[in-house]
Amino acid sequence: MAESPKRILVVEDDLSILTGVSMNLRYEGYEVLQAQDGRTGLQKAIDETPDLVILDLMLPALNGFEVLKELRGRGVTIPVLVLSAKGMESDKIVGLNLGADDYVVKPFSLQELLARVRAVLRRQQRDSSVVQFAGVIVDLRAKTVTREGQSVDLTAQAAWGYGYEGTARTVDNFISQLRQKLEPLPDDPRHFVTVRGQGYRFDP
Repeated sequence: MAESPKRILVVEDDLSILTGVSMNLRYEGYEVLQAQDGRTGLQKAIDETPDLVILDLMLPALNGFEVLKELRGRGVTIPVLVLSAKGMESDKIVGLNLGADDYVVKPFSLQELLARVRAVLRRQQRDSSVVQFAGVIVDLRAKTVTREGQSVDLTAQAAWGYGYEGTARTVDNFISQLRQKLEPLPDDPRHFVTVRGQGYRFDP
C-alpha cells in the first residue's frame, strides 16, 4: 500500500510567496493547505492536523509568534518551520524558544527550504510514539492523552485471544466511548470511522 503524501500547511499573507512555495511543495509530492492570516492558520493547524506548518511571522489577525505560542500552549506538537523576513538573532531566539522546529529567513533559497522541510519531516517520522488529530495528542510511550491541552482519562483495556467469548458489542462499546471523549462531533465521527462489513478504521 502506497504511503499517503505528507500534508503541509503554509501560512503566508504574501500571495506570490504563498503561491510559489505551495506550487513547489506540490511538485515535490506534498499535499498543501493554505492560509493567509494567523487566525485561519491556527484553526487549520488544529482542525486539519497537518504533518508540518510553514509559518510566516508578519501576519494579519494573529502574528506568527502568537500562532506558535497558542499551538504549543494547547499541547499541539506539529512541527513548525518559521519563514520570515525578521532575520535578527533575537527574532530567531524568540521563535525557537516558543517551539519552532526550524527558522528560515527571507529571501530564501527554494532548494534550502525544501531540504529543511525534508529534514523536519524526517525528525518527526523518527518519533512515531505521538499521534495527533483534531487537538488530541496521544503519547503512546507515556500512555497519556490530552485534548486541547487538557488531560483525558481513558479506561484501561486489554487485548483478547481467539478463545474470548465476550459479547458481539464489546468493541462497538469501546469505539463509542472513544468517540465521546475524542471526536469533535461524536455523532458524526471523522477519525474513528465505521467500515461496513469489516469493523473500524482510524483516520488521523
